[in-house]
Amino acid sequence: MSAALLLVVGGLTAVGLYFLTGRSLSRIVLGYSLLGHAAVVSLILAGGGAGEAPIAGQAAPQDMSNPLPQALTLTAIVISFGLTLFLLALAKRQRVLSGDDLVEDDIEDRRIADHDATSATASSDAEIQASATADRP
Repeated sequence: MSAALLLVVGGLTAVGLYFLTGRSLSRIVLGYSLLGHAAVVSLILAGGGAGEAPIAGQAAPQDMSNPLPQALTLTAIVISFGLTLFLLALAKRQRVLSGDDLVEDDIEDRRIADHDATSATASSDAEIQASATADRP
């Protein structure tokens, strides 16, 4: 059973990350949702097998199930649900403002990326010039 759950966690994570790399906000929301499900399944997997109820005095401590993964699973479900609703609200707002759910290139980000690329090229050219002049007698 644990090998099947490991494959499910790996599959959900892979598909979720694939969807996150898209430019469509609906795919990004779906990707975050799948990653949330992968986290829940991995926490269930970490909890181990079923055991006795974790109530003091009813069973031996080694026979009790661990309540921590259960609490973390509930927390992950609530956080995933809240994040999904927030991302759906952002996607709806983007759709209302632009009429599409594609994320456009930010002009300022493109300008900074171009500036960094030209400054990196200029600094490497300066290093080449400096090493060429240092080699001359």
